[in-house]
Amino acid sequence: MTPPRHFLLTGAHRLVTMNPGENILADGWVAATDGMITAVGEGSPPEVIAGTPGAEHECFDACGCVVLPGLINTHHHLYQTRTRAWHDAVDSELFDWLKTLYPVWAKLADDEFYTGARVGFRELLRSGCTLTTDHHYLFPRDASGNLIDITIEAAAAEGIRFHPTRGSMSRSQKDGGLPPDSVVQDPETILADSERVITTWHDSTPGAMVRVALAPCSPFSVDPGLMRETAALARSHGVRLHTHLAETRDENDYCLQIYGKRPLEFLADVDWLGPDVWLAHGIWFADEEIARLGAAGVGIAHCPTSNMRLGSGICRVRDLRAAGCPVGLAVDGSASNDSSNLLAELRQALLLHRVLGGAAAMTVTEVLEMATLGGAACLGREDVGAVRPGLACDLAVFDLEAIGYDGADDPVAALLLCHPEPARATIVAGNVAYSGDEDPA
Repeated sequence: MTPPRHFLLTGAHRLVTMNPGENILADGWVAATDGMITAVGEGSPPEVIAGTPGAEHECFDACGCVVLPGLINTHHHLYQTRTRAWHDAVDSELFDWLKTLYPVWAKLADDEFYTGARVGFRELLRSGCTLTTDHHYLFPRDASGNLIDITIEAAAAEGIRFHPTRGSMSRSQKDGGLPPDSVVQDPETILADSERVITTWHDSTPGAMVRVALAPCSPFSVDPGLMRETAALARSHGVRLHTHLAETRDENDYCLQIYGKRPLEFLADVDWLGPDVWLAHGIWFADEEIARLGAAGVGIAHCPTSNMRLGSGICRVRDLRAAGCPVGLAVDGSASNDSSNLLAELRQALLLHRVLGGAAAMTVTEVLEMATLGGAACLGREDVGAVRPGLACDLAVFDLEAIGYDGADDPVAALLLCHPEPARATIVAGNVAYSGDEDPA
């Protein structure tokens, strides 16, 4: 029988729990066993770690640090780390950007997908992210069909909690879609592999390191029939659904021209309005559409940097949250953001919405909620997003001695208002998955 594995973090200058009531603890500590939190408190911890003979014990001194629940990234395309700042697309909007990069991505091989994933995971961990999804919809003809498996193997190597989505594109240029034939698959292949990925990898138990969702790419790359069949397949297995929607005005025009309806009505017609769905971007919704999304409990992955980089627009985060939509934060692909720094994304969200609506339009607390509790809600996870007993021991530790925080008065607000510094450590399931000591001087 494997002995229990104990973890204890102590001495946090500020421990942000994201729990109602006493949210921020001074001189905070967290105890965990086998990756799940058993106790949380202030001051000197009691004897919470049992001295079971042979048990593993790990202690982490967080003196001088702010500790957050592990940050959650709700939308990414990991393979795009291979094509950052691509010279022919640096000044393009979404449709032209995609048309430029599809042929480049079509030439990627398996080892590049693996390397790209590891690079993205390492960047995310370095920024305090403990759980990320990945919207992998690209399956080049010359690559293997097991690209989801390859990214899952990369996640295991990096020690990050992972929620990959088996994406898909079936509507190529010859069918009136945007992608070329070289990166799309037929619906039969897509559905068969989607079921294989779910049965092979999805783990619904609390504290699971891997869960799976299904994710047809977008209205301009997938036919309505596949959207309906994917929804039915996902629901038969109890997994979630994800897609891009309402990212640009061009997408609105495309849907009106091809389907005779706006993107949200397209989504409703293919049975995708429900609390098991989260959408990437969600920028161009009308008032009545936001109310409809909120009533259905649909989540939104807000990607501020990508939306600014491509000139796509600004998501109406406050209105969506007020309507009842869970809203999380996301770095999006590292070729439309050119970075996988989730802490930087928190700062972008804060500043962007203040530009839009004034200094009171977005608070530090609201952004932290989106990056933790909101992300967990989008992914349908009740075992992450806060620091309390019964949840996974996922923590982001930031050292206030870092030069970027020097002179900061509010140690929690400093993480968003000051220049983002790398985490001192990122802890996943009670294991140090990233340490700042690993970085070169």
